[in-house]
Amino acid sequence: MKTHVTGIKSEFPSTNGKNHKPASFRKVKTSLSAAAAIQAFILIFAAITAGCTQGGKNAAMNEKIIALKEATHKGMSLEEALKQRRSIRRYSDREMTEAELAQLLFSGQGVTGSIRGLNLRTAPSAGATYPMELYAVVNNVEGLTPGIYRYLPASHSLELLDSGDFAKALSAACLGQGSVEKAAVNFVITAVPVRITGRYGERSARYVYMEAGHIGQNILLQATSLGLGGVPIGAFNDREVNRILSLEEDREITVYIIAVGTRR
Repeated sequence: MKTHVTGIKSEFPSTNGKNHKPASFRKVKTSLSAAAAIQAFILIFAAITAGCTQGGKNAAMNEKIIALKEATHKGMSLEEALKQRRSIRRYSDREMTEAELAQLLFSGQGVTGSIRGLNLRTAPSAGATYPMELYAVVNNVEGLTPGIYRYLPASHSLELLDSGDFAKALSAACLGQGSVEKAAVNFVITAVPVRITGRYGERSARYVYMEAGHIGQNILLQATSLGLGGVPIGAFNDREVNRILSLEEDREITVYIIAVGTRR
């Protein structure tokens, strides 16, 4: 996996090429007073219920929701998937099926149960805060219009944010990597720090990166089980990817990209 990222010179993702933490990850005191902690919780809760932490284009403005097929694939054993997983950068022109896409999305962020009314997902999250969003930049999937989609874990569905061919633009933002342009789907994992910084302060950045890794590995192992090829992408221009996804950079940042396609 390529790890050099232009414009990244600090521990945290930079969206403007400067060597500093983004506003969403600037220092949050962990020794909050009781009153301050309550106020932080109220602000975060209000932000979530208002829909302003939902990532990308506001869901309230987009009514195109696509229900996905249930994730029912029963493939190889975990041990076999671990053994067979490789970074695959060359793909065929065959379409990915909608069922395969649904299985990959579920593996990354699907809901697997609940506890005390809180949905639990396939990937672990610090304090079950779930600060991550999962986008699918669709290039070649059976029955789906090419475009940018956001995965909605609670309903196991997709929200179409923007239709169009984004393969070349995303590939250019990933420093010209051909696997991104040729992939059937590029999974873009982003973080909404406000969901976690109120609880964990500066350490939130570490937890966000850990969680992105959990999600990415789930997708890659699932791709292996499905007989697909995938590769993790760490080299990209943050600002350009954020622009393509129409992210509000002061509250949501791109962390990781996984390219997946059909094998040759």
